[in-house]
Amino acid sequence: MIKFLDLKLINKNFEKEFKARFDAFLNSGQYILGEEVLKFEEQFAAYCGVKHCIGVSSGLDALQLIFEAYKVLGKLKEGDEVIVPANTYIATILAISNTRLVPVLVEPDIHTYNIDVSKIESAITEKTKAVLGVHLYGQLCNVERLEEVCKINNLLLIEDAAQAHGARYADGRRAGNVSDASAFSFYPTKNLGALGDAGAVTTNNLELAEAIFKLRNYGRTSTYKNDIKGFNCRLDELQATFLSVKLKHLDSDNLKRNELANLYLNNINNSKITLPYFSGEKDHVFHQFVIRCEERDHLKDHLFQNGIESFIHYPIPTHKQMAYKELGGDKYAVTEKIHDEVLSLPINLALTQDDIFNIIDTINKF
Repeated sequence: MIKFLDLKLINKNFEKEFKARFDAFLNSGQYILGEEVLKFEEQFAAYCGVKHCIGVSSGLDALQLIFEAYKVLGKLKEGDEVIVPANTYIATILAISNTRLVPVLVEPDIHTYNIDVSKIESAITEKTKAVLGVHLYGQLCNVERLEEVCKINNLLLIEDAAQAHGARYADGRRAGNVSDASAFSFYPTKNLGALGDAGAVTTNNLELAEAIFKLRNYGRTSTYKNDIKGFNCRLDELQATFLSVKLKHLDSDNLKRNELANLYLNNINNSKITLPYFSGEKDHVFHQFVIRCEERDHLKDHLFQNGIESFIHYPIPTHKQMAYKELGGDKYAVTEKIHDEVLSLPINLALTQDDIFNIIDTINKF
C-alpha cells in the first residue's frame, strides 16, 4: 500500500537529532517559553524575512490572536466584517467568528482554488475592515491584487499561511511577509511540521507583535502583572526545538515536493482529470497535490483497490457545515463544485519516483 502520508517514516530522518535535542531539553529544566522558543522565533522570522515571529500553540490560535490583538489596538471591534475565501478549511473561518467578527465569504478562482480577487470589491461594505487571504494547498494567492484592493479600501490584509511554508512571491518575499500579519500552523502534516500542535504569527508591525506576545501568555507584561485579558496560547518549548531542526531542511524538502509534483503534471494523461494550476515558479510548495474529477469517489476507490491511499481536502464546504448553517444557501457554486470534485494524491518526502509512477499509471488507466 502506498500510504497517503507516513509521518513516522518522514520524521525518522531527524530521529538522531530529535533525541539529542530532547535530552538537552530535559536537562535544561526550562520547559515553557525558554531559549528554544526564542531561538526558533528568531530563526523563523529571518527565514520569512520579517521583523517579528511569535510562537503560539496552533495555527487556529495564531489567527485568533491576530484578530484579538487588532481589537486591543483599536483596529478592529466586535461585529466588523472580514472577507475570507469560501473555499478553505473551517479553521480559517472559525478564527473570525470565535473572535466575534463576521466572516463574509467570497468565491474562489476555479483554476487556483484561492480567493477570486475580482469578486472582493463587490463584497465590501462599510463594516468591512480586513481581508483574510488563504494560500490553499501551498500556493500563494494573488498577492499583488490583494495588496492593491486592501490599500485602495484601507483594509487590513492578513494571511492564512498554514499550508504555504516557504512559498515565494515574484519579488522574493515569502509567505508570512506579504501582509500586515500572517498565521502559520506547524501541525505534524504540514511542510514544516512539529511532533504535536504548534503555530506562529509573523509580522513587521512591532505594536501588533507586542500585543500578541502579551495575549499568548495571559496578557502578561511581567510575572503576575497583566495589562490586558489574555489567553494561554504558548508555543511548547519541545516543539520549538524540533521545529528548529526541521527548518534547516525546509527549502530542500519543498524542492523535492515540487519535483514530485512535476512528475505528476508531466505524466498524468487522462481526460477525466483536471490537474492543479502551477506557474512553474516558487509560489507553490505543494502542501497538497490536488486534482479534480467529476467521478471523484469512483477514482478514489479505483486508487485504493490498486493499493494507493488518497484524501479529500475538503469534502464539505464550511457554509454547508451544521456549525455554520447561517452561511448556507446556494451562493457558492464554484466552492461546492471544487469540494465535490477534489482529490489529493500522495506527495511527501517518503515517496519514491517508482511510487509516483505507479500512481500515475493507475490514474491514467482510470
